[in-house]
Amino acid sequence: MSKPFRPLALAGASAAILLTAGAGVSAAGGQGQAPAPVVEEIAQGKQPGPVDVRVDGPAQVNFRKITLPPGASTGRHCHYGQLVGVVESGTLTHYARVHPGGVHVYKPGDSVVEGSGYIHEGRNEGTADVVLWVTYVTPKGKPLAEPDLGKCASPR
Repeated sequence: MSKPFRPLALAGASAAILLTAGAGVSAAGGQGQAPAPVVEEIAQGKQPGPVDVRVDGPAQVNFRKITLPPGASTGRHCHYGQLVGVVESGTLTHYARVHPGGVHVYKPGDSVVEGSGYIHEGRNEGTADVVLWVTYVTPKGKPLAEPDLGKCASPR
């Protein structure tokens, strides 16, 4: 007879990950037990306000590590979905009308949240690489970024 699944909670500083462990799995592992899951914190960023990510489905989810060398740019673009990212290192200068004065500077440990439709550009205006960890949630079949600004919902 199989044992019921039981949740195994692993908590970080600002978020919790919920894994479901199958029969015979314990958090400590042990003789005759399957080993415990390994969780590696890749990046953590702070966000001063609430984050609401909503993309009508079906949707796709992509994870990327993006490195912008000094002088590099994402190019002006928009998104069909939303993304949440964390600046691991470097300084990202983000140009978009959604920011007061049209520009915001993100530093290591900051999170970046971009919604759909508005035109923006990220630039590395510093002397060290900018490394970003980004999760995209996009309507299935749409590109992660749209460089054709005429297709953006709000040409800001």
